[in-house]
Amino acid sequence: MDESNKTKLSFDDLSLKDHLLRGVYSYGFENPSKIQHLAIPKIATGKDLIAQAQSGTGKTGAFTISVLQNLKEEQKNTQVLILSPTHELVHQINEVITSLSNYMDVSIMEVIGGTNVYECKKQLEKCPQIIVGTPGRVLDMIQKKCLFTDRIHTIIFDEADEILSYGFKESIYQIVQQIPENTQICLFSATMPEDVIELSDRFMNNPDKILIKKEALTLEGITQFYINIKINEWKFDVLKDLYDTINVSQCIIYINSKNKLMDLYQNLTKENFPVSYIHGELSSQERKDVMENFRSGHSRILLSTDLLSRGIDVQQLSLVINFDLPKSKETYIHRIGRSGRYGRKGVSINLVTDRDISYMKDIETFYETKIEEMPHNIADFLSV
Repeated sequence: MDESNKTKLSFDDLSLKDHLLRGVYSYGFENPSKIQHLAIPKIATGKDLIAQAQSGTGKTGAFTISVLQNLKEEQKNTQVLILSPTHELVHQINEVITSLSNYMDVSIMEVIGGTNVYECKKQLEKCPQIIVGTPGRVLDMIQKKCLFTDRIHTIIFDEADEILSYGFKESIYQIVQQIPENTQICLFSATMPEDVIELSDRFMNNPDKILIKKEALTLEGITQFYINIKINEWKFDVLKDLYDTINVSQCIIYINSKNKLMDLYQNLTKENFPVSYIHGELSSQERKDVMENFRSGHSRILLSTDLLSRGIDVQQLSLVINFDLPKSKETYIHRIGRSGRYGRKGVSINLVTDRDISYMKDIETFYETKIEEMPHNIADFLSV
């Protein structure tokens, strides 16, 4: 796409249904992002699609608008299945579709683990037109003959790389085998590891591709810093010092393990820091409550494992702290992508020990980016 056309793009040019277009504008979308401009017309054709675009560029908007455009509203059966790796992303997608379809007659349902199975079956009896869910519970409902797949015409894999690496691979393959052969399959992903390519080779029918180069993955507008802490035991004190220095609206702190996260939570709480936490072993409702409190600003500091490193959009978020560098280089972009979504500016601070320095250099090389030593005037970067 010619960059000079960027400002001229409009949702009016995408041939959307009037009542959907109304929902798009009332939701607050003004102009389509690049991935939306490219993906919506391709999905409208019914062809399979592999779309790779970095976090924070509007992927959710791209596939939610597309499935609503292609939905046959008069047919009251299950037509669309959207699979995502975490409950949080499922809730977020559901919220977006619900808002976009405000002026349409559409039924949507979440199908996620950790919720009442009987209630789930009961809701599925109504044959919701769009199902947004996690792979395990969706497969379980298909196998129990509660979720009917015979009329599904579109299946979306959101964060396809994560879905396949989370141990869902077998479930995904079994789900794909239960849908009609002519079902349109669309993969959305920020990275394209071998598992995703293997899935596309096995199940997709000559897909169109929207791919971006790896070096384009680093989000513009994110200023990246590091603090060399020498040894791990000093991280807590540095974190406390950091909070005396900066005053930000909201911040996510990433920690690699649940045990370390809970230790940090207890230590920060003892010192009266206003912190909350989220990890994969909380119940679905607990996780939902934590995210609502964080989004609404009731809690300002959120400790998280990599459960939240993908796709979660918190408007006020301007700072991400990597208490630990992520275990995989690919995860780094997902974490720091939280701090500058869709063109907003943000700051990431990495707490590194002497042992981490060479790995951090690998991350810099991998993304062709620069992580600078944190300056004394860090507060200036956050007072946007």
